[in-house]
Amino acid sequence: ATGSLRDAENILQRLLTCYGNQIDFSQVQTALGLTGDSRVRLCSVCFNITDCDPCLICQGKERDHSKICVVERPSDIPPLEQTGKYNGVYHVLHGTISPAQGIGSEQLKVKELLLRLQDGLVTEVILATNPNLEGEATAMYLRQIIQPLNICVSRLARGLPFGADLEYADDMTLRQAIEGRQEF
Repeated sequence: ATGSLRDAENILQRLLTCYGNQIDFSQVQTALGLTGDSRVRLCSVCFNITDCDPCLICQGKERDHSKICVVERPSDIPPLEQTGKYNGVYHVLHGTISPAQGIGSEQLKVKELLLRLQDGLVTEVILATNPNLEGEATAMYLRQIIQPLNICVSRLARGLPFGADLEYADDMTLRQAIEGRQEF
């Protein structure tokens, strides 16, 4: 079932990339023959792909809800979780700012992130966008709009090579990146 869930996540991520918030998940799932408990959706809190809402990470009482790690895609979360070094919660942007592709902050889950920061409970936002041009542009934009809220903004340490994707990084590199994150 893990392969099936991974395939479903990849399909949904591609649909989200192409069509953004205009997707009717129920129609997609019906077309794919997914019904009942196997139905996937976006978590209403972090926008990860999940089969329950809120997702298990957002429900986690043992998680540190004062820290939010911002990632580009749902597929960026499992590698970070596997390190065992991060116990906060996540926020999935569903892309990056890319003027060349006509993608601005309004196509991402940025407004939803700012809403999560309004309650005053979050003390740190960790920017875990990929170390490439679009990831850096997105991180700089997020830092600019979050810093006035008096919330610490940090970035994963540079254990990740420029141009690499989190999804393909090895466990040790990700552990070092999480442990060595710096204020941004």
